[in-house]
Amino acid sequence: MENIGRKILIYNARLVDELTDRDDLAILVSGGKIEKLVDRQETSALVASGGSKAGLELFDAHGQAVMPAFIDMHAHFRDPGLTQKEDLESGSKAAAAGGFGTLVLMPNTSPVVSSQEAALANDKRGREIGLAELFQSVSITQGFDGKTLSHLECLDRTVVPLITEDGHEVQDSSVMYEAMKMAAKKKIIVSCHCEDPFLAEAARPLRKAALEKLSAGEKEEAARLLAKADELLRLAEDVATDRNIRLAAATGCHLHLCHVSTAHCLESAVRAKKAGQELSLEVTPHHIGLTGVGMPGIFNIVNPPLRAEEDRQALIEALISGDADVVATDHAPHTEQDKKNGSPGFSGLETAFAVCYKNLVLDKGMRMKALSSRMSASPARLLSLADRGLLKPGCRADLAVVDLAQSWTVQGRDFQSKGKFSPWEGSELTGKISATFHEGRKVFDLDNI
Repeated sequence: MENIGRKILIYNARLVDELTDRDDLAILVSGGKIEKLVDRQETSALVASGGSKAGLELFDAHGQAVMPAFIDMHAHFRDPGLTQKEDLESGSKAAAAGGFGTLVLMPNTSPVVSSQEAALANDKRGREIGLAELFQSVSITQGFDGKTLSHLECLDRTVVPLITEDGHEVQDSSVMYEAMKMAAKKKIIVSCHCEDPFLAEAARPLRKAALEKLSAGEKEEAARLLAKADELLRLAEDVATDRNIRLAAATGCHLHLCHVSTAHCLESAVRAKKAGQELSLEVTPHHIGLTGVGMPGIFNIVNPPLRAEEDRQALIEALISGDADVVATDHAPHTEQDKKNGSPGFSGLETAFAVCYKNLVLDKGMRMKALSSRMSASPARLLSLADRGLLKPGCRADLAVVDLAQSWTVQGRDFQSKGKFSPWEGSELTGKISATFHEGRKVFDLDNI
């Protein structure tokens, strides 16, 4: 890969990871990995020489934070088959612009990714693009048919670390039970979009009617209908979460709960973890940054819905305490027409850090080391990726350079993603990714886009 052999000294930086927050060290990158952390005296000598004696390229971070590139356990790149929304290249560009170096992609493509061969094909294309490492997940049931599991027998956890029916729920508990048993034997994570399908179906006509009312300018009636739909969807998440926790306990599999959004689900998950169950959970930036109150806009529809303020605060506290393991974006790009038709979700990779920085660090005093843990080190551990997530010798030089002082206005038209819709459109956020390195190569530079 181009530039992977270069030696780079990244200096004049605040180094932040799960274990470190200091400004007296520099990072020496060689062969795409962190060779060592360099003390101030050696850094000064190398910079004074222009790096020429050591054959170094110098990168002055100008006092910005340098963090391990973020790892997203939940992103939709819509490739194959839905590339009008996103493809592997545009999604990788959005990831680099957001400071992400590793992503797990959901299988709800067309066709559904239901084999290791199809997953490997996407992984390979991701490596060829070279902006981030992609791990394509595989569906729990073949083609989301809700019953066929034979394809799981062929999976290798080093290739497919996670299976999921994201966007769906495995309706038949006996099928989910068997899938979890198979995953437990292979030590593959079962990632669950917890949503009772019958309650979700009951909410669908309410959402449709709400969209019609919005189009007619009847905002109050639209808000009332959406509130009724969201209450059903709250029950759908709570009921399915409790079921999946119980099934996972019975099978011994590692259960990962996608986009947890209610206080009840948090309580159930934390209780199970304290009882010794192998369980992890993710929280999205939009669920800690927004509530559904007074927001009946078409473009703010997402699954699970934006919840009440008490749910938002519970999620924030869970991330601060570590009860919630990771931040995951649920990056879900759509075309303009899809959003007008009520497709749930929106692009989240390019706003994720700034939203978390505001709502966790600036507003709640979360330590930067803890934020780095939730966005990098913790997902790396869950995915058994020992070579990333920290700023230490031997780790991959996947790095995000962040200007923590820069305020910026969200404008979807500037996104690298094909999905231009964000619930923060027009809002001012603080904390901007200025550069991203992938295996020691600069793959994003804010000054050159």
